[in-house]
Amino acid sequence: MNKNVKIYIAGHRGLAGSAITRELQRQGYTNVVTRAHAELDLEDAVATQKFFEQECPEIVFLAAAKVGGIHANNTYPVDFLMSNLLIEANVCRAAHANNVARLIFL
Repeated sequence: MNKNVKIYIAGHRGLAGSAITRELQRQGYTNVVTRAHAELDLEDAVATQKFFEQECPEIVFLAAAKVGGIHANNTYPVDFLMSNLLIEANVCRAAHANNVARLIFL
């Protein structure tokens, strides 16, 4: 795979996403794109679509999720589920609409 291919890692600060980011950088990939939640809210379909239109990633790793630990998940199970479904749907839809070559969904 071309080391200059544009790769977007959604969830680059989490456990899996940070490991993917480090490994890609270790292997010499030079065009890795990330956005913190404060910069891009993946629950916002319009913002997600706009990001994909502007950045045009060729490969997407979807490791983003709302997390909160056992107590929070037990207290607000539907809130976490709905947030994560929105993230997944918005990223998948935007990736498809913008002709992303590969979507790796964790």
